[in-house]
Amino acid sequence: MLDLVYLHTFREVARRRSITRAAEELGYAQSSVTVQIQKLEKHYGVPLLERYGRYMRLTPPGEALLKLASQMLDLYDQSRETVAGYAGGTLVIGAIDSLSAYFLPPYLQRLRRMFPGLNIQLQPERESNIVSKVKEGEFDIGLLLDVKPADTSLLCTAVREEPLMLVALPDHPLGLLPKVELSDLNGAELIISEESCIYRGMFEKVLREGEIAFTSLFELGNPEAIKQCVVNGLGIALLPQMVVADELAAGKLAALPFTHPDIRFDLQYLIHPKKWMSGPLQAFIDMLGDSEEGESASHSGAVG
Repeated sequence: MLDLVYLHTFREVARRRSITRAAEELGYAQSSVTVQIQKLEKHYGVPLLERYGRYMRLTPPGEALLKLASQMLDLYDQSRETVAGYAGGTLVIGAIDSLSAYFLPPYLQRLRRMFPGLNIQLQPERESNIVSKVKEGEFDIGLLLDVKPADTSLLCTAVREEPLMLVALPDHPLGLLPKVELSDLNGAELIISEESCIYRGMFEKVLREGEIAFTSLFELGNPEAIKQCVVNGLGIALLPQMVVADELAAGKLAALPFTHPDIRFDLQYLIHPKKWMSGPLQAFIDMLGDSEEGESASHSGAVG
């Protein structure tokens, strides 16, 4: 009889792409994780994982098993909660970097207090990966920033509009203007996010349509790195308000008086339409719904 523990271990290795990291997360010896994977492969008669450089990746049979394993483990947690009122298990949240770092920590703390036995896993990912992993059942819920529903096959719920702000040092020449027009950005030195970032695409489209020439000094994948470059006087950047809120309050950065109707997006969460709503997942969704009122007062001066 196949042990569910092996499937749980397999899922952790697949998520972390590493036997060592999975062992650390599960509290097992690395050799124990290796043995469990080997037993699974012997049971199914196919290789499930292969080494790819420093990391492990799923083989095609492994990808198929991961989808089914996620469903089986989800059903097992459902049975425990339904039959015994158990509110433990694992809640896997996928989120883009800015939400992982600047939005979610207080909610995770509240969840931990509500469900002491819950294992909470926060997985920072790109938007496209979040969508696919919610579809495949690897993530219980995904959070991202987008201007429209990220995928019509999933349940996409907008929590609130998240302002985008064009920020610079407080003494930046553009900050002296009563209003920054699009034409004022001609020749600007910008620090931009990686190409897959949704708000980079928005901003570049607006600049391109306005025939605005700009210099891209740095292209960085991490919002914290972008912010620190601005703090150190290396240029200006468009960032979500949540990323720069502390620096604005401390006077280290200033929000330029720039607005544009095509530069806006919503914080939204995604779940699979057939996803079982465990107690912790429902509680987390309820928290997100309550966040709109609490945050609305801080949205003045936003781009959008």
